[in-house]
Amino acid sequence: MTRKKSAKRPSSGSGGSSAGSGSRARSSPAKGPTQRMLRIGELIRHKVAELLARGEIHDDVLASHVVTIPEVRISPDLKIATVYVMPLGGKDVKPVITSLARNKGFIRTEVAKTLNLRYAPDLRFLEDKTFEEATRIDRLLDSPKVRQDTGRS
Repeated sequence: MTRKKSAKRPSSGSGGSSAGSGSRARSSPAKGPTQRMLRIGELIRHKVAELLARGEIHDDVLASHVVTIPEVRISPDLKIATVYVMPLGGKDVKPVITSLARNKGFIRTEVAKTLNLRYAPDLRFLEDKTFEEATRIDRLLDSPKVRQDTGRS
């Protein structure tokens, strides 16, 4: 005599595996940078800022400017790091970015010594536009139409 196997399903609260809920989270679109991406971006930012502050990058343009590195964003595969740069006063942005790009090999080598990654990320330097955007928003908020709507004096 053979027994018929019952097709019992484990209930969701009884310790059964919930593989469906885990796979749903993975297939959803990315919501932002991971903790690892943020940590590596911060390490790169600190290293590049340190190189600039100590004058280890031997370039006349960089030696004559005080450069701020407000943010570094890194791609999800950790292969590309976008370094946002702003010289103090916001002047001579193009020559500073050109100088950094010219010394990219040295900077990347120094960053690779700091990071413990399989591949050192490729560095790309861009102008930081957050200060301009903040100024634009402040001007909008101070405009007469917005002041009237918000009740600001």
